[in-house]
Amino acid sequence: MTRDEPAERIRTDGGTAQGADEVALDPWGSSTIADYRKLFEEFGIEEFDEVLDEVPNPHYLMRRGVIFGHRDYRPVLEAMRDGDDFAVLSGFMPTGDPHIGHKLVFDEIIWHQQQGGDAYGLIADMEAHSARGIDWEEINEHSRDYLLSLIALGFDTEEGELYRQSDNDRLQRLAFELGGKANFSEFEGIYGFDGETNISHMQSVVTQMADILYPQLDEPQPTVIPVGPDQDPHVRFARDLTTRMRFFKVTEAFASFELDDTERLVVAAAYDAREEYAEDPDMPRCGEAADWVADADLDAHGVLVAESVRDSAVEKLENAGMEPLRRRIRFFARQATDEAFEALIEDIEGEKRRYDQHIDAFELDVAEAEELAREVEANHGGYGFIPPSSIYHRFMTGLTGGKMSSSIPASHISLLDDPEDGYDKVKSATTGGRDTAEEQRELGGEADKCPVYELYAYLLTGDDDEFAKEVYDECVNGERLCGGCKEQAATLMREFLEDHQEKREEAKDVLDSLDIDLETERRGVAAEH
Repeated sequence: MTRDEPAERIRTDGGTAQGADEVALDPWGSSTIADYRKLFEEFGIEEFDEVLDEVPNPHYLMRRGVIFGHRDYRPVLEAMRDGDDFAVLSGFMPTGDPHIGHKLVFDEIIWHQQQGGDAYGLIADMEAHSARGIDWEEINEHSRDYLLSLIALGFDTEEGELYRQSDNDRLQRLAFELGGKANFSEFEGIYGFDGETNISHMQSVVTQMADILYPQLDEPQPTVIPVGPDQDPHVRFARDLTTRMRFFKVTEAFASFELDDTERLVVAAAYDAREEYAEDPDMPRCGEAADWVADADLDAHGVLVAESVRDSAVEKLENAGMEPLRRRIRFFARQATDEAFEALIEDIEGEKRRYDQHIDAFELDVAEAEELAREVEANHGGYGFIPPSSIYHRFMTGLTGGKMSSSIPASHISLLDDPEDGYDKVKSATTGGRDTAEEQRELGGEADKCPVYELYAYLLTGDDDEFAKEVYDECVNGERLCGGCKEQAATLMREFLEDHQEKREEAKDVLDSLDIDLETERRGVAAEH
């Protein structure tokens, strides 16, 4: 955005550099994300802008691009718009004071609760003890501070649930079941664990998987997990485990033989193109489809696969010969009880064919089939989990540059800081200003690289987009100098901290009335790393 192009919509890039060669997502690391665009390419995170218009009453963090990405958020949005059940959950590792970076997650939980979602906030105390080596006395203190700030910011404890991992028996039982679907090679591949990783750290990962699915224990419902991008490995792993826990695997099929995911793309293209080659397009034969696939320009049909995939699809179609090629939904009895399998067969309406370990249905689409399988599972002793969704927010830049870190006091503002200290930290912060006031007036400031502007966009201007836009435009147009800008930001930060800490005092009675043990006398020493 240049000086001649005032912002139509206030955005922020988090003050990060562009063009990094690699992106490594480590849930316990301290690395920054140098190029958020690479997350779309390398990890399949989708751009939030693509769903923004579908969000009822979007939060300002969404409007300003602070929430930049998502995984499968549409089921949550659909439930939100239709007034159906959905949930939001996120957690906090109590390794230090809650700071303004954590406020992003607090706000996201609270906003979803205000839109009608079942809200859950958890203290990841097992993770803090096993992965970070924090002792239980310190964990107790920090846990209380996180929960007080969450309540002070607007979390409704009467409508939502707060808990500690270590005190939640239902969570632990779920974690045990999920552990039966995970193996060590995955811990190596996803998290880089090795022979030196302590077992408690591994257990804490499975517990986090249970956290993510916890809102669905009583009933399956779309669930969103608001996190920073470094937590994406947890979300992906949880989605995988969700699939493995299901009674039935639901896939699209076209004949009696089985296809892998890439082969299915090829055969689906052949089915869609049957008018081109079939003697009877209403009853195309597998052999006819094999000939078409062998010669077709699959790229032109939007199917980009290796030649080996084409060859394997052709072989399976040729072997099926005169068998009709016909689209159907296939239900595999992955781990369903006999009772559940029989119930599924009974509930499928229309034409169907039963086999030993699967059943084909000819009058259902994939979405209908998934919902039916989930209902049958939930009614016959299974969980019926829906794969969890997630949204991702940018990291806040530290006041001294780099990533905001609890271990570097000058880089962040704690929600417990004395308001005057908060004022002083902002006044001392790095800016995106030019070397001289003259250059600033001539060239304009670099708001997109400025930690102080981030304070406005992420927190200080609240829901007032016009105020945020005014600060941005005045900066990049050279009308706003850093001294006055920091003075205004510092004053607003002091006012925010004063107000927040008053509300924290009011929240103490609310927290004390809840059934949460914040003075646990657990014994044990910190895990070795």
